[in-house]
Amino acid sequence: MQYIAPLTKLIEHFRSLPGIGAKTASRLAYHILDMEDAKAKALAKAIVDAKEKISYCSICFNLTDSDPCYVCESKQRDKSVICVVEQPRDVAAMERMRDFKGLYHVLHGVLSPLEGIGPDEIKIRELVARLYSGEVKEIIVATNPNVEGEATAMYIAKLLKPIGVKVTRIAHGLPIGGDLEYADEVTLSKALENRREI
Repeated sequence: MQYIAPLTKLIEHFRSLPGIGAKTASRLAYHILDMEDAKAKALAKAIVDAKEKISYCSICFNLTDSDPCYVCESKQRDKSVICVVEQPRDVAAMERMRDFKGLYHVLHGVLSPLEGIGPDEIKIRELVARLYSGEVKEIIVATNPNVEGEATAMYIAKLLKPIGVKVTRIAHGLPIGGDLEYADEVTLSKALENRREI
């Protein structure tokens, strides 16, 4: 179907988002056109504000609007434990269960030789640098339970063992091939509770 140019452009932008097909993109575009001007402008402003005001924490590399982030800055968090996750959305998933009181480290990816992603392309070097303070006693590797996540967990374990830091892996309460962001709080809580050393 042929649309007028501004509508076509809006639909194309929605289609570029993950999980949005042609029909959904079209529905979203028409919904935006039906919105009150104030609501449409508020949505546009929220998108611009998020892009301009959100950056990465200089310590853990989670999303933040202040540096360091609220987790790294907190006096109530256990600084002897760091949970290593793949993406910022995994931190949000872990925080939803409200059981983990340690710190985080976001890798921003996993090892994937087939895609050309090695240790230098993700935040592993920065993780090792955090251990030099001597305060960290345990690293919990909470990468997704898929081939790349497991390979990354094993690589981190082998890298950190000589340093003398305990390295544990969250238990497989999560389905193989699943992602942390889609797990419920009970599953995540059990996976964290039943973690094992690797």
